[in-house]
Amino acid sequence: MDNEKLLQQIKATKIVPVVVLNSIEETLPKMKALVNGGLPCAEITFRTPCAAEAIALTVKTYPDMLVGAGTVINKEQCEKAIKAGSKFIVSPGFSEEVADCCKKHGMLYLPGIVTPTEAMAAIAKGLTTLKFFPASNYGGLKTIKAICAAFPYLQIMPTGGINAENILEYLAYDKIIACGGSWMMTGTPEEIEAKTKAAVALVK
Repeated sequence: MDNEKLLQQIKATKIVPVVVLNSIEETLPKMKALVNGGLPCAEITFRTPCAAEAIALTVKTYPDMLVGAGTVINKEQCEKAIKAGSKFIVSPGFSEEVADCCKKHGMLYLPGIVTPTEAMAAIAKGLTTLKFFPASNYGGLKTIKAICAAFPYLQIMPTGGINAENILEYLAYDKIIACGGSWMMTGTPEEIEAKTKAAVALVK
């Protein structure tokens, strides 16, 4: 799938669940909960050692699921994530080496930014769809609107502090393609499924 189609898919989904997996055994019950909840999408973070294995297992089990790698901070992690079958790469900040690695592989890269300087560094690499993280700590929607006023061609995926209470406010702004969030990922697989269903109903 080309990156433009991938972005359209993320836009249609509206929510990108941020998933932290502490063991490989957690992977399929949580992914099944997301799929059954109507949200076949996940940003599996590289905060834990089993991330690459979890991505590979998810891609194999749910080939149609939109699976990306999050918290990717260097080239080594990026290569691992791509090899595991990630469809997109997300970073908490902007990394030139991750940007170069993604470009080499034709991979969609969503780097994190919070300032105009960081936005300019990403734009210099040809990147115009950016993550805004941590959103709530850096002024949220107000800051996003100020940055997009300076760079009107940007598209933003805010993450951090987004939940059922404020997501609609973010999604109402036309520069926001989707929101990353982890509020639906707590509890048992049954609870995750129920919260995912509620989240999907809310944004649709």
